[in-house]
Parts: sequence; structure tokens; C-alpha cells
Amino acid sequence: MTGSARRRSEDSRYGDQVPLVAAAVCPHPPLLVPEVAGSTAPELDALRAACDTVVRRLFVAEPDTLLLLGSGPVTGPIRNPATGSLQPWGVDLDVPLVSGQPDRGAVLPLSLTIGAWLLARHDPRAPATATPTVAPQVTAVQVAADAGPAELAALADEINAVGDRVALLVLGDGSACRGEKAPGYDDPRAHPYDQRVATALAEADLDGLLDLDPVLSAELKAAGRAPWQVLASAARSAGGGWRGELLHDSAPYGVAYFVASWERV
Repeated sequence: MTGSARRRSEDSRYGDQVPLVAAAVCPHPPLLVPEVAGSTAPELDALRAACDTVVRRLFVAEPDTLLLLGSGPVTGPIRNPATGSLQPWGVDLDVPLVSGQPDRGAVLPLSLTIGAWLLARHDPRAPATATPTVAPQVTAVQVAADAGPAELAALADEINAVGDRVALLVLGDGSACRGEKAPGYDDPRAHPYDQRVATALAEADLDGLLDLDPVLSAELKAAGRAPWQVLASAARSAGGGWRGELLHDSAPYGVAYFVASWERV
């Protein structure tokens, strides 16, 4: 089946418009960028490889819009042009949301800076298929860490209201309390919390993500709670079934890192 035929088949199966067609979840540690990690960069090679795999899958889904979603100071879209910087982490490296943009424009938060860096590692016109595809439009949305259910649900509805085929790259870390050297020190609640998140991502369990406690998430410094819940709300409002796959689950520096891929079934 050709790409266009597959798209028509999928669109007819779920209705004339299929807003959310695929999603990927990645963490956003600055150390994911080798220039930041320096001599320790090989320690996260497996994590980078998993991120590359799920990003490639987003392009294979042939979205019209590829939307980056991550935590930020406020909730709302970030208009192009926009650029993130890794200078706060000791590297003079700017990361534009879209390659070749004319100027710096808006400022990307860390989560979306790492997301843009992950996208820049791939040529969207040459995915892992025999037939190249048209590059999707890249946009970005940030969500406040303390956003409540109504705000998250409204943002999910806005994503599905785009009207074309949307793929989500969701950036978010798990707890930061996995051990005495973790940023949030050691908390016995962290490992069960992260196990719950890992299971929900692996099984595309929408309720499992939506039921994450905002207060506990904040106490465990889990930066991914709000973006994950927007993903779950968007998947639910888009309709249809979802299949999840967890490609990576680790906490090398006391912070939980998950990499997952979701597709329609």
C-alpha cells in the first residue's frame, strides 16, 4: 500500500479527519546533547538511540503537522521563529525550532530546545520508507508545570482542532528523586511512581497517565506530568485505539528517563 493510500484508509477508518495519528515520548536532559555531556556522552548512547527511533516513527506516520509539547513557564503555543539555547549548560549552541529560520524570535524552554535538537538529527523528507515524503510543519506548545485538568484538557482539544494529521513529540522527565545523588535527593515514593508511568506509556494507558497526582508529581519533581496528561487527553479526544511501546526506561543520574512510541490500532 502506498503512503497516500494508507493515509486514505486510515482517515476513512477514523473519520474524515484524523487529528492525532502518532506520538512519541522522550526526556529532555541537557546531557542528551553530546556537546553538553562532553566525555560522559557515551553513557547516554542507548537513550539517544531510543529517541532517534521514536522520532523516525513520527515521520513515517506522515503527519501534516509535527507538534513539540513540553513543560514551560506558561501554557500556550510558541510561534515561529523560535530558538532555544544551551548556554546555561555551558555550551554556546543555539537550537532553532525550524532549521533556517531568519532570526532568534521567541525563546524555547529547555524541554522544547531538546525536542528541536532531536528533530534536527533527522531529515523529515527521507524517513525509513522507500518513498520520501513532504516535510511536516513543525510547531511547538508549552504547558505550565502546575496546569490543572481543565487547562490540560483544553490544550488537548486545541491540538485536535488543528484539523490535519498531527504527530506529537512529547518531552518530559520522570521523578528526580531516585537516590541520594538525585537532584531531589532520595524519596521512596519515586520508584513506584516511575513504574506506574512506565507501565502507562508501555500500554498506552490513558487513565494511568490522567490519574497521576499533580501534588505528588511536583514533590517528586516529575517534569513530564503535565505534558503526558495532555498526550493522554489528546489521544482520548481523537478517538480510536492506541498501541504503546516502551523503548527505554532508566534513571542514570537519579532522574527517570522514558522513551515511548504510540500508534493507532
